Amino acid sequence: MGNASKVITCRHYRWEGVALKAYKAEQATYKDVTRQTLLGEGSGEEALRFITRYFEVQPGGYSTLELHQHPHVVLILRGAGHVVLDDQTHGIGPHDCVYVAPGTKHQFRATGSEPLGFLCVVDRVRDRPQVVR
Repeated sequence: MGNASKVITCRHYRWEGVALKAYKAEQATYKDVTRQTLLGEGSGEEALRFITRYFEVQPGGYSTLELHQHPHVVLILRGAGHVVLDDQTHGIGPHDCVYVAPGTKHQFRATGSEPLGFLCVVDRVRDRPQVVR
């Protein structure tokens, strides 16, 4: 069995060899969001119990207001914005870390002049998000 360790090189907030995908395939309320799944779903990564993704929200864009029963961690890499956590809104920027507890309504919004880019780490096995209307 070979060693699956690797380095994925990043240039300008895009990781080489990692597909840039739409934020979600299903219909949901969001605007100008893309994602790259960096680790956790690729060949040789089966031992990882988590998935690491990079999301980018263009200026004026936002993710879906949703909730789910799995926790996740978000680390802001670039840009400025707001995160909604239940009934509170917090300003966020580079190097801020957000913990989204199970059952928390949440949404990320880009408010600056550049994209809001963040890493998001979730469990490999998790429930599906529920859209909050």
